Amino acid sequence: MNEELIKNANVSYQMAEQKAAHYFHSLYRQVMEKVYVPTITEDIQSWKRNHIHHHSILSFFSRGKRKPDTRAYHNYIQWLDYTGKLDNYLNRSISYIFMRDLGKALDSQKTQIRIKHVVDNLKDHLTQSRATNRNTTIEMFNMAGLYRMAQKEGIESTMIWLLKKLKTVTTNIPIGMDAENAQRKLIKIIAGVLMNEIDELGDKISPVERTQKLAAAIRLGYAYGLTYPFIDDLLDAGILSAEEEKRYSHLIRTSLVTGIVPPLGNWTGENGDLIVYIHSELRDAFEYIKSHLRPETRQKFFEQAYVFFHSQEVDRVKDLSNPNYTNEELYIPVILKSSSSRLIVRTVISAPEDEDFDNRTFYYGIYNQLADDFADMYEDLKDGRVTPYTYYLKYHKQRADLINPFELYWTVISNLIHKVYDSDTKACEVILDRAINGLKRYKERMGTDTYNEVMTLFASGNPTFNRVIQKMVRKADDVDFFDKLLRDHMITTLKNERKEQEEFKDTIETIRNEINHFLKIPKIEDVEPLIDAANYSLEGDGKRLRPIMTWVMGVNEYGLNKNAIVPLLKSLEYMHTASLIFDDLPSQDNASIRRGRPTLHQVFNVSIAELTGLFLTQKAIAEQASLDPFDSKTVLRLIHYSAQMTAVMCKGQAMDLDSKGKQLTLEQLNTMCFYKTGLAFEASLIMPAILGRAKESELDALKKFAHHAGIAFQIKDDLLDVEGDSNLLGKPIGKDAENNNSTFVSILGPEGARKEMWEHYCLAMEALQVVPRNTSFLKHLLNYLVNRDH
Repeated sequence: MNEELIKNANVSYQMAEQKAAHYFHSLYRQVMEKVYVPTITEDIQSWKRNHIHHHSILSFFSRGKRKPDTRAYHNYIQWLDYTGKLDNYLNRSISYIFMRDLGKALDSQKTQIRIKHVVDNLKDHLTQSRATNRNTTIEMFNMAGLYRMAQKEGIESTMIWLLKKLKTVTTNIPIGMDAENAQRKLIKIIAGVLMNEIDELGDKISPVERTQKLAAAIRLGYAYGLTYPFIDDLLDAGILSAEEEKRYSHLIRTSLVTGIVPPLGNWTGENGDLIVYIHSELRDAFEYIKSHLRPETRQKFFEQAYVFFHSQEVDRVKDLSNPNYTNEELYIPVILKSSSSRLIVRTVISAPEDEDFDNRTFYYGIYNQLADDFADMYEDLKDGRVTPYTYYLKYHKQRADLINPFELYWTVISNLIHKVYDSDTKACEVILDRAINGLKRYKERMGTDTYNEVMTLFASGNPTFNRVIQKMVRKADDVDFFDKLLRDHMITTLKNERKEQEEFKDTIETIRNEINHFLKIPKIEDVEPLIDAANYSLEGDGKRLRPIMTWVMGVNEYGLNKNAIVPLLKSLEYMHTASLIFDDLPSQDNASIRRGRPTLHQVFNVSIAELTGLFLTQKAIAEQASLDPFDSKTVLRLIHYSAQMTAVMCKGQAMDLDSKGKQLTLEQLNTMCFYKTGLAFEASLIMPAILGRAKESELDALKKFAHHAGIAFQIKDDLLDVEGDSNLLGKPIGKDAENNNSTFVSILGPEGARKEMWEHYCLAMEALQVVPRNTSFLKHLLNYLVNRDH
């Protein structure tokens, strides 16, 4: 590595270290003089007027206004709205974000106007989405919600790109790392970069330029955010060997010092595939950031990035068994990493230099870091990490010189309120809200006994001040924050989604095996050749999606006996297989491979294939007619519906054949695909609903879901025919172009087709909101349909 470049990087770090040392020594003097005690005590005397409420005796009997668990996202928002607290709750939450993430002072009228605008929009979203349906809420951070938000800004293509990237990152988070927190951090960084870009845009920017900048900000946020799971978390997780960590850290350092990501070279060992993926992804991210840096911000980006990484490394190599770290060694890296992580954001988007922002952000960072380290002290202690709290826990009895980090925390708060924010009332309100909320959350999470033990250790030096603080922790109301609610909700949602996804995969595999077990048709002498041909087609590696949908909805949601509906499951797969046989014929698509094997007409002959398709169609009707445990009128209704659907599906295939060599309109293609694909999904949902005697309104919602899910499925098929892997697909790609078929890709192009697919995805998800059943399986099925690679 170039010695001059190393020297310059070290000089940058030393300058930052000197600034941090000056800040630390200022805080140290204030701690020693206990300046914070009278100052914060006086602040709390004013602050508590808004937070200590004396309730009337009648309020305890008002069951309708009882406060729900603050972790119950939807119920808690509803309660805040019902009690008139939502405006203040959102105002303090957004004010805090403006201070923490945007580096704003709250004494500016312009800032207050912007905060009110954000609060009003957020309140509208939260209350309107709840009003959409009593039982469901449109989520901001599921795929449909994100895509809908992207549509409003005209950045759908970027959101599609991001959703694919997030999925890939998630699948590559190794065992031993917290996948949900990694996802949350990445999304949080993207949101932070996006907020800063929006703050820089102003009102006079053209719509086209706004769209371009927002799209770039999302990609920049992803590029910067990758450093958290794939550098910081990876190096902390103990997944890499000591030698691998050393080599990997050197690679990162070289990239930041030289501005060039070096080749990975040969990386042997069990982490080889992981590192190859991470190296490729981080290299692309690094190059993307570099390509968007302006000359005037380029140097500052590399300086801040190096300070961030090096301060993390300084902390990472500390050993909790070493009793000799000085206060400076403990706190200066904390100041550096906590401030530089947010200062980087403005350089990433090439925002103009703002000295006030830089100073506020520099002084503010340690406040958040100390709060986080307090919350995580026992987890950090268990993992052997050195933080101000873990080190004090271990060595406070033998090291009288150690600063009490809890006292430093309140000193930082006092310094922020009165020296950084000039005793601004609003800043004081928000900062104290946050501090008391942090203690309340810790007490609730750890339990009263552990909390009291912690306070005995960290707050015993100032008993009078501690009594004031603990009274606020016990009695103060209205100190909670939306970002914490959202954080908890996101983690819970991500964990639930992962669990549901695993259950979904297990369910698919289990039911698929069961279906495969009973699909084979017993031999009957009179039609033995056709049965052999039928079983050949049925034994292919089919997904069995349609009968699986029927099984899950019929058994789990309508309470039907699984043995009683076996004939229905057979009929659906027989009908679907028949349609594939006809579709593959030389007179139609002339396909050579189906389900990873030669098509039926190639193994037998065209005549046998035609007759087998007809045989399976009739076999399907016979199975439906044998649904003996059900009321005869219900079965007749089902058969009548099935016959209608078969006729319409034939119409769709006829339209498909007639379209060969013709350029269809999007409307014609949508209609044809619904007939060919959507109706099969519909039948899989409507047939068990008929047997379960569902209401017409439910049938209508399921039909709407199936309509859009089927089209989304077909669009994905069209995309895979252009971009897929024939080995994964089990059939050759490029057949649509070869046969001159009109597809969503040929009409809209790949990008347009993806947008159309996600539009139908959203419409399908929205249709599920009014289905009065547990629809998690259908949601995961839809996610599978649009994200599959075969």
